[in-house]
Amino acid sequence: MQDNPNTVRIPLAELSALLARIFERHGTSAQVASILADNVACAQRDGSHSHGVFRIPGYLSTLASGWVDGKAVPVVSDSAPGYINVDARNGFAQPALAAAREALVAKARNNGIALLAIHDSHHFAALWPDVEPFAREGLVALTFVNSMACVVPHGGRQALFGTNPIAFAAPRDNADPLVFDLATSAIAHGDVQIAAREGRRLPPGFGVDRSGAPTQDPAAILDGGALLPFGGHKGSALSMMVELLAAALTGGNFSFDFTWADHPGAQTPRTGQLFIVIDPSRAAAGNFAQRAERLVRAMHDAGQPRMPGDRRYQERREAESLGVAVDHEQLARLRELTGSHLGSDPVRGPTP
Repeated sequence: MQDNPNTVRIPLAELSALLARIFERHGTSAQVASILADNVACAQRDGSHSHGVFRIPGYLSTLASGWVDGKAVPVVSDSAPGYINVDARNGFAQPALAAAREALVAKARNNGIALLAIHDSHHFAALWPDVEPFAREGLVALTFVNSMACVVPHGGRQALFGTNPIAFAAPRDNADPLVFDLATSAIAHGDVQIAAREGRRLPPGFGVDRSGAPTQDPAAILDGGALLPFGGHKGSALSMMVELLAAALTGGNFSFDFTWADHPGAQTPRTGQLFIVIDPSRAAAGNFAQRAERLVRAMHDAGQPRMPGDRRYQERREAESLGVAVDHEQLARLRELTGSHLGSDPVRGPTP
């Protein structure tokens, strides 16, 4: 794939190390910095640019505002044979997952299914990195997270739901897992921000302005407007389900429960997250990955050329060979945020 002339390529490990220095310099513990840096770097590597280095200013302004505790230590509670609760202590969600992950996998293997409920957490990242590793261990995983009120319920008049994404991962037989990560809104909030920054209009049916009138202007959506759910009442129902699972069940805030009024610069939602992890080896058929492969072949035969996750895997392979693509100006800004430079020079454009 031909790179934009303004793109540079750097190794994943160096990008992650740079990001970790930035996070730690701006108020996180070393452990939290490492976890967040790996998450952001992997999103950038896989072409999820709305959740890659584009997110760094939002993370840093939120840390500076005091809205999130970058040094929070999650408290894990073993609540039942198949149930774990985690109090993220007003910290980021990924460290909370990391603190409970080993126990969650053990419970799923022991019981066939296990649930992890995280509350008082901030999720500002892509969801697929949370579930893909489970599938690579032969498990099926689902996760749900609610965000800030920016989506109008179907037939409603004001924002109530978050973008409320859902992510799913399932193992395949000798192939990369099937993984999808989708917002229940018509478009992810980060993609609206990118469109506004680039001066691009959105397709019809994605949002409304502050008066409730349909608009294709991303700036109008961000300036007092709101997003619409995907698929009308169907997406709205799924978004409601996410609120029930990620907030009502976990004890986290609903998307409409919190305000940033006393924390100028804050951008991360303070809500909750739910995981359901299944060990398919307990199923009656006992050969889930092979049966999944049969479905994939049938989908290919039906004319679907690409499976969920394939584009990201292609971007990943390219990044492993050439380095992670980062906008030159973004990289320069990242360096400024650390006051240092990467250990090796990045490569402009694709490596020969």
